Amino acid sequence: MQGTIAAQRVRGLREAALAYLSLTKPRIIMLLLITTVPAMILAEGGWPSPWLILVTVAGGAIVAGGANAMNCYFDRDIDRVMQRTRSRPLPAGQIEPERAVIFALLLAAIGFLMLQTFANLLAATLTLGAFAFYVVVYTLLLKRTTPLNIVIGGAAGAMPPVVGWAAVTGEVGLPALVLFGIVAVWTPPHFWALALNYSSDYQRAGVPMLPAVSGGEETKRQILLYSLALVAISLLLPLSGVTGLIYLSAALVLGGMFLFYAFRLWRGTSTGAASALFRYSIIYLALLFGAMAVDGLVGA
Repeated sequence: MQGTIAAQRVRGLREAALAYLSLTKPRIIMLLLITTVPAMILAEGGWPSPWLILVTVAGGAIVAGGANAMNCYFDRDIDRVMQRTRSRPLPAGQIEPERAVIFALLLAAIGFLMLQTFANLLAATLTLGAFAFYVVVYTLLLKRTTPLNIVIGGAAGAMPPVVGWAAVTGEVGLPALVLFGIVAVWTPPHFWALALNYSSDYQRAGVPMLPAVSGGEETKRQILLYSLALVAISLLLPLSGVTGLIYLSAALVLGGMFLFYAFRLWRGTSTGAASALFRYSIIYLALLFGAMAVDGLVGA
């Protein structure tokens, strides 16, 4: 009997831990943090201190997890009516909303203190600023009011490379702003490609994502335009002098493939084309920033 009770407690703790982890949206965090380490390598001109990499990545991940948890708190009403999000911990009743808020604020405080103590105040402040921007500007002010929500709100997700740069140098240089621009302009075509297949979800929830407001054709056109801008911005980085031929070659090839997928989506009618672009956009970001890191190490 006691063994059964103990097993139930362990199972309950495991389920609770997984629910809280789910609040942080770990897949999104991983996607954003792949931009941090390459930025640190470029800023250092080689490998930074492993300890600095660890605390910067960990602190940024913790704060980002807190921002995502707070987003889940404020969006729990619309998450409940959307097919894609109804199984999240809050609409599913796995976690009390008030506990989610405490959890989110605790993560933000821990991440900030970690960065302030072991990196520098600028990196910590930029990370906390991204938290506030995502929660207040995107979640509370933009998401339910304008189809430009993800265009402006994407600035929060573009902060990790800036934080990485600041952690190494103690300042925000021009290359860091180019990295910010790459991720910021990458975000709309990445997210709209996903949203195209969930436009009915957003309509049902009353969220003015571009596909739900302007329709599929206009969304595809905007995806193509932003894809062109993305490739153009990615080619600015070599002009700053921190990357060379390796990155330039990768940017041209990867950017060409991005435009191929975006053009195919614009010209076609298949929903599979949107999914293909969404999947490729993740590969694109990872490989582009990977090429930055390799270039930075080879040129060190």
